[in-house]
Amino acid sequence: MFLCFNVFIINMKVLFSGGGTLGPVTPLLAIKDVIDKAHKGSEFFWIGTKTGPEKDFLGKSSNLKFFAITSGKFRRYFSLFNILDIFKIFIGFFQAFAILWKTNPDLCISAGGFVSVPVHVAAWFLGIPTWIHQQDIKVGLSNKLMAPFAKKITTAVEKNVELFSAKKTLWLGNPVRKEIFEGDKEKARKLFHLKKDLPVIFATGGGTGSLRVNQLVVEAAGHLSGVAQIIHLTGKERSQELAQRAEKMLEDYQVHKFFTTEMKEAYAVSDIIVSRGGFGTITEISALGKVAVIIPKPGHQVSNVKFLEENNAAVFVNEVTSDGLYLAKVLRSLLEDKDKIKILSQNLKKLLPPATEDDIISLVEKLVK
Repeated sequence: MFLCFNVFIINMKVLFSGGGTLGPVTPLLAIKDVIDKAHKGSEFFWIGTKTGPEKDFLGKSSNLKFFAITSGKFRRYFSLFNILDIFKIFIGFFQAFAILWKTNPDLCISAGGFVSVPVHVAAWFLGIPTWIHQQDIKVGLSNKLMAPFAKKITTAVEKNVELFSAKKTLWLGNPVRKEIFEGDKEKARKLFHLKKDLPVIFATGGGTGSLRVNQLVVEAAGHLSGVAQIIHLTGKERSQELAQRAEKMLEDYQVHKFFTTEMKEAYAVSDIIVSRGGFGTITEISALGKVAVIIPKPGHQVSNVKFLEENNAAVFVNEVTSDGLYLAKVLRSLLEDKDKIKILSQNLKKLLPPATEDDIISLVEKLVK
């Protein structure tokens, strides 16, 4: 199908926005890869936050220009910070307007995040088509605010189509970065100095790292000695003292602050992945056919994981009611039950099929023409 697209290759200017965490970032990178493949010579820009992890992540994995703007946030409860953040959003709007005026993109794309709200409102004022992608089961406030201004809305989950305007919404699936499929088990074993006779658990608390997930993983590691090897991605913004102390005491446990290209190797060599409940990570786990043990952040991630648990597609571990011993029991049980691992991974893959390249590029070209 790509042969017909290549007949009329055009160079596009595409501006992505999102950040604060890596949740809204990874699916957009997948879209960028598809556009770059179909339309060589296209230009890419990114508007993100000043303090989030996205700048470092993008700087090492993407050939695009990054801009940071002031970002506010509306809390769904009374807070004096809401008043201050109204001013931040206004400032962000004018900053975004200036960037859009300067870069003059053909299309703006976002997968959520409050930094995207002023960007998409400014794009609407300038007549630039916008596309927002809804990943989570529960629609976030940022996407609710952007939806009226969007020309197209897509969803990762089929049932979420009904939550937006029927005229401009379609089920796409979640875009997945092609590089995650390029991991090599043998290369990973050398990179992480792993043994061949022990299964591997890859644990990550998200782009910024979760203190609670880190605590649970460290506690669980002490009960899994000799049972599994653990690669623990803690997040560079979190205290490393507890994990580093455990690393010195435990033979088959290792700590890393931040991954870029190493992520695909950690994915490739893992038998079980422990993660937060963001749909970007969950979709990558699904696409790779791995089994997921999810410790969701209280809020919308809980809805994500309950949806998966109800469909026997992932294991839900509650960070409030669980401790490291319970997490270790869950992981031991899975490692001893190959049939359970197979069923979970198959159900996850059926429930969350990734977006296809053809569908992504077809949508982009319709929006740009």
